Amino acid sequence: MALGSRGERMTPEALSWALVLAHLSATLFMTGLIWFVQVVHYPLKSSVGDATFRDYQARHVTRTGWVVGPPMLIEAMSAALLALAPPNDAAALPAIIGLITLVVVWAATALYSVPAHGRLAAGFDQVTHRRLVRSNWVRTWGWSLRSGVAIWILMTMQGALNTLTGA
Repeated sequence: MALGSRGERMTPEALSWALVLAHLSATLFMTGLIWFVQVVHYPLKSSVGDATFRDYQARHVTRTGWVVGPPMLIEAMSAALLALAPPNDAAALPAIIGLITLVVVWAATALYSVPAHGRLAAGFDQVTHRRLVRSNWVRTWGWSLRSGVAIWILMTMQGALNTLTGA
């Protein structure tokens, strides 16, 4: 069993809340970030210029990895845990929907985004750039759906809390 901030053992309810809040935080972070990337960052790649694009792209990939790696890992682990062991009966369906949606997002990343970034590493290519921006909508809407699902899971926790407290 995990330990709380004062060294005492956390209750199963506290662990469930911690898991749900970690999941919600990581998912909301990724949703906000993907909207920024989709609306601002990716479209601006076409304005970098040929002389500096390869260096820009290399730095983009490296720096982005440091920003998205930890929340994506937290999100994946928490989504899997929630689907395998939902904190309450009402959370089971949204947890499974959330995990399936995350698999779609990760598949789109592996099938579209990673290869496009690999091609762009050789230099700017208008067709590849257009495909990257277009295919990234799958990830953008997927993470947006995941945010709604994460809020849904949180709401099931609130319902469980109301049942426990008699509210």
